Amino acid sequence: MAERMRREQPTVTWFCPQLPPSPQAAIDLTLKGITGWPPDSTAVIGSSLGGFYATWLAEQTGCKAVLLNPAVDPARDLARYIGEQTSWHDPQERFFFRNEFIQELHKLTLSHMTLAERYLTIIAKGDELLDWREMQARYVGAQVHLLEGSDHGLSDFEKHLPVIMAFLGFDR
Repeated sequence: MAERMRREQPTVTWFCPQLPPSPQAAIDLTLKGITGWPPDSTAVIGSSLGGFYATWLAEQTGCKAVLLNPAVDPARDLARYIGEQTSWHDPQERFFFRNEFIQELHKLTLSHMTLAERYLTIIAKGDELLDWREMQARYVGAQVHLLEGSDHGLSDFEKHLPVIMAFLGFDR
């Protein structure tokens, strides 16, 4: 996504920090990075737990959000991972997922979403980690692209870029 934006939308400000394991610290870092950005021309993109964060950020700021296999109840799903973990993208990188992070996730959990049209959700029925039915039920009214196969990491991500770019208004 970063490469596509650099190549095709060079005037767009791109902010994609490495998020810390603490959900609250991740939200704080992102909010600080987008402070002052106008909601009508800002969008957040998140995958899995990042989709949960992107939903929260969209609700707080009023911006658009693209969600890729978004986590619906990460406090429940991540409770069994307390302790030392390896990074999804780099198994050599290790971090400690603390019990208090579950409480942070509970505090960030929203009871409902507003303005469903601000969301594009790409959900893979082949997601091996999250239940696609839960994702679909959570984002009723949003623009949902339900994929018959694929996987949690959307290894076929490249083919979904035209839909994402169009949703973000870059097809013009």
